[in-house]
Amino acid sequence: MQISVGDLTFDADRYGTPGDRPALLLHGFPETSASWRDVAIRMADAGRDVVVPNQRGYSPGARPSGTDAYRIDLLVADVIGMLDELGFAAVDLVGHDWGSIVAWYVAALHPDRVRTLTAVSVPHPAAFGWAIREDEDQKKRSEYMTLFRQPGKAEDLLLEDDARRLIAMFSGAADPTIVSQHLPVVGRRDTLTAALEWYRAMTRDFADLPSVEVPTTYVWGNQDTAVGRAAAERCAQHVTGPYEFVELSVSHWVPEDDPDRLADEILAR
Repeated sequence: MQISVGDLTFDADRYGTPGDRPALLLHGFPETSASWRDVAIRMADAGRDVVVPNQRGYSPGARPSGTDAYRIDLLVADVIGMLDELGFAAVDLVGHDWGSIVAWYVAALHPDRVRTLTAVSVPHPAAFGWAIREDEDQKKRSEYMTLFRQPGKAEDLLLEDDARRLIAMFSGAADPTIVSQHLPVVGRRDTLTAALEWYRAMTRDFADLPSVEVPTTYVWGNQDTAVGRAAAERCAQHVTGPYEFVELSVSHWVPEDDPDRLADEILAR
């Protein structure tokens, strides 16, 4: 299916029956909507209407040029626009990696549109920002962002040698062949540049986000190489509503490493 938001057109997958309790699942970097397939099928079998879009930059019809086109406020507006176009008053909102960051923002700034939030891998931006500044372990884990913010150089390094470094990002996954689902999309230079613009559009006030009041589940894999324990455990300080922290013995790629458990946690809310 396709979802039109202003002059952008997002490609999306839909699972389940329209009219059932709605959910919107947001993927991260360097993945696509395919990362949610197993989770979405499980949710649809449980009676949920699940929509999984390829986000800004990943959909050919929603790939504007320039770093400024990938500011967080525009990524949030995309989600609200999708909900409006789909006729969803409020949804179970789920995000992984960068999709998690967008989901945190939507939940904090538009709580009336979010029935429940399930954030996967990346904690509340205030918790993550604190860890990047203050925790030595997290500083090391986040060093890759410096490269990602360098136009041209990042693309060159990630795509050279048949995208060897891009593929290596999935090495910690329980099934590293998941790269075959995403590489045909993110392995293209135009898509990769658009995806990296998300990092390049980050500003110093990135972590200045209010606490979240909606019922929230935060799921973190303790084998995650990108997000350490300090950030994960600090997340609770930035949720004022009902909150559950779920720690799994998996890698950063939670939706593909343990889709059944993740679906269970989403459905439990």
